[in-house]
Order: sequence, then structure tokens, then C-alpha cells
Amino acid sequence: MANLFGKKFENDSVAVIGLGRFGSAVADSLTSMGHEVLGIDNNNANVQQWVDHLTHVAQADATDIRALRQLGVDQFRHVVVSIGTDLEASVLTVLALQELGVPDIWAKALSKRHGLILERTGAHHVVYPEASMGERVAHLVTGKMFEFIEFDDGFAIASTHAPSRIHNKTLADAGVHTHYGVTIVGVKRRREDFIYAKPETLIHPGDILIVAGETKLVEKFAAVTA
Repeated sequence: MANLFGKKFENDSVAVIGLGRFGSAVADSLTSMGHEVLGIDNNNANVQQWVDHLTHVAQADATDIRALRQLGVDQFRHVVVSIGTDLEASVLTVLALQELGVPDIWAKALSKRHGLILERTGAHHVVYPEASMGERVAHLVTGKMFEFIEFDDGFAIASTHAPSRIHNKTLADAGVHTHYGVTIVGVKRRREDFIYAKPETLIHPGDILIVAGETKLVEKFAAVTA
């Protein structure tokens, strides 16, 4: 069935429903990455703000499955539901997308309970932006880490200063994995290209290490930074 835009969307196109702060950031980043983005919001002010920046923008009630089908949302492989404080609209939108057969639904949740409902309604991925950002800031605020990413299975990747106790040692001699249980993935030093870590890689004072491992072990390793 033809959609209101009179075209077929590409497989890597993404529909973003809800153009508030989070949704706008997602849509803007996707556009910068070269993806075709359809932005949908029921607030005309939000729609007008993005009409010149996104590939397509539409004002619509995303809980209405007929409206979504008219916009061609059923053609999209990826849809992000970033509706803010209206929990009912958030859940009903995910339900509508599930009924349309969208294969990859991402949904923003404001709480664990909200997220659980979204999962049971049909969301394939639930994100908690406020909680994730709060956790990330907590790891970065002390200055021990420069970046911190934690995955769902308790695995984390972080960048941190090389501890003084391993300065001027190779990774093999430092025994980082043996003593700390983490893996050094790479080394970044000022004005030099990224170095993929090898046993013979020599650690200099001032080096930034990319560390991977269990979250608690990565945190413990970062804590020994001098």
C-alpha cells in the first residue's frame, strides 16, 4: 500500500516516534550517519522544528495503527519509540508497531516497570536513557575514567589512565589480566595513532588504556589509577 510520502523506504531507514529531547537527539544522530529518518510527533511545534532537518517529518497520533500505516511505518525495519511522560501513549504505540509487524522496535522507558510493560507489549529493545546517563556520569565524575560503557551481561569497556605501577613495562610483564582480571584492548597516547594492545606493547606514563572485562573488575582497575 502506498504511503503519504509516495515512496518505498530503504532497509536502513529509521522511524523515530516522539521528537522530544531524546528522540530529537537520536534522529539527528541517525541523519548525521547518513540514514533516512522519518520523524513523527503529535505536537506540531516539535514537527516544525525538525521539518528542515530530517528526511521526512509528520504530525500524527502514533497510537493509531491506521495513521502509522498511512505514513508507511510498516515498511520500516527499525523504529524508535521515544515518547516522553505519556506512558499510555508509549505502550499503545509499541503495541501498534507490534501489530504492524515491525521487526526491530526500540522503546524508551522511564522506569523498570514501564520497561517491563514495553517488553511484554512487543518492544525488542528497551533503553533507560536517564538511568544510563546517571550511571555513566557517576563513573566519570571522579576523573578515574574518560569513557564508560556497560552492557547488559555485566561486561564493560572503559578508558582510563595507565596506573603508575605498570609504567615502562610491557603488557606481558605487567600481568594486567593475571593481577586485575581485565584485558587491555588498546593504548592511546597523545599525538599518536591508536595502538592495538599486544603482549610486547610498552606502557608509557600518560598513556590512556582501553580496558574490557567484568564491570566490577574494570571499576577496580580504574580505581588504582595514580
